[in-house]
Amino acid sequence: MSSTVRAAGALFSTANPHALATILEASQTKSIIASRDIFDISGIKLWARDQPVSAALQRKLLDRELRNPLESCLMAEDGVTPQTLLRATEALAERDAPIGALLRPHAARIVAQVPHLPLHSVAQLLLTAGQASRPESFDHAVQAMALAGALMAEHSTSVAELRIAMLAGLLHDLGEMYIDPRYGEADADRQLDFTSYQQLVVHPHIGRLLLTQLTNYPGAVIEAVAEHHERLDGSGYPHSLQRDGISPLGKLLAVTEATLGVLRSERPYLARISVALRVVPGEYDLSWVGRIADAARVQPALHAELGVDEVRARLTRLDGALQNAQTCADELLRATSSPALKAAVGLAQQLLARLRKGWYASGLWSASSVDAGDAAEVEAIEDELFFRLRSIERAAKLRAGQVNDSDAIALQRLYDSLNAGGGSLYERA
Repeated sequence: MSSTVRAAGALFSTANPHALATILEASQTKSIIASRDIFDISGIKLWARDQPVSAALQRKLLDRELRNPLESCLMAEDGVTPQTLLRATEALAERDAPIGALLRPHAARIVAQVPHLPLHSVAQLLLTAGQASRPESFDHAVQAMALAGALMAEHSTSVAELRIAMLAGLLHDLGEMYIDPRYGEADADRQLDFTSYQQLVVHPHIGRLLLTQLTNYPGAVIEAVAEHHERLDGSGYPHSLQRDGISPLGKLLAVTEATLGVLRSERPYLARISVALRVVPGEYDLSWVGRIADAARVQPALHAELGVDEVRARLTRLDGALQNAQTCADELLRATSSPALKAAVGLAQQLLARLRKGWYASGLWSASSVDAGDAAEVEAIEDELFFRLRSIERAAKLRAGQVNDSDAIALQRLYDSLNAGGGSLYERA
């Protein structure tokens, strides 16, 4: 992980192939031109000012170190504008969907601030490229902007705080444009192999570098963008920050991102989002979670997909998986002197303890007490706990980093125990 983050530091001295490919694709339907002459580091002119970008630019930029970052040399003439964002936000608030229910109480305040959000030319270029060639990423950015605004509007009457929250939501995933699109957030909850997952987890850090080096956005926005996948219990990425190590705005974006993640699932209900945010104590800031839970309480109740007997069988399997994983972690920790292995297994132990705490708090330890009336909520809690078991493997791998063969074999025992309970009933996609 650390080597991937270090490599990102030199990201803008050459044209990133993934970002460039997205920009070039967008140029087929948008007018994207050079806003100044583009030179390589030795002073050779590669592209003239006002010349539209094309595949020829891609060939000229191949392996060339640039005098100025490419992103600062391009401009989208007919790209995303405040009016574009305004129309998208108004349409979003009117959707007959959970996201609309979350936004509508504060839609007027959110809509009123959209035209005042500053669009730096680099951010405007990348948002335009995303809108044209990765429309789902642009829709996600607008959703995050609006939802972060709705949560802040519930919390504060300050116009400045509302605008900062909305801006952070809009920009939070710009770093994804610099990684292989096969490893985007839509795939974050699937069984990506570790190499693929490493590509994904670096995108918040790339977003920080991008905004720090190429724009003049406020530090609070940049910090929150870097933290939007961190978790209070240290299970997030890219730096496993904990509690006060995460900024207030970063905590807000973490809840925003988690909420939108469930909205991408097969069952995007507010009640399921509320369960996902609360099922493991200590993951998210409860002051933001409470606002989602309040909205969920006035929505239709969940409906179970499984029968009571199936729900009870899953409970038994989940209980066994939790116990086996904890036993395996305890044995590995006692048997090893390897610092890397200790760090990874220690984190797994900590996260397993939080799962067990959520397990006891929910009353799931007593499968026999589950009846038909409880089945839907228990099913949702089970699914989230199964998902967290799987996420512990990824967190442990990131903490361990590169390990020797002996440690790798030991860690595989832990990973096998984490996966022994089976997968989630509903994949998030």
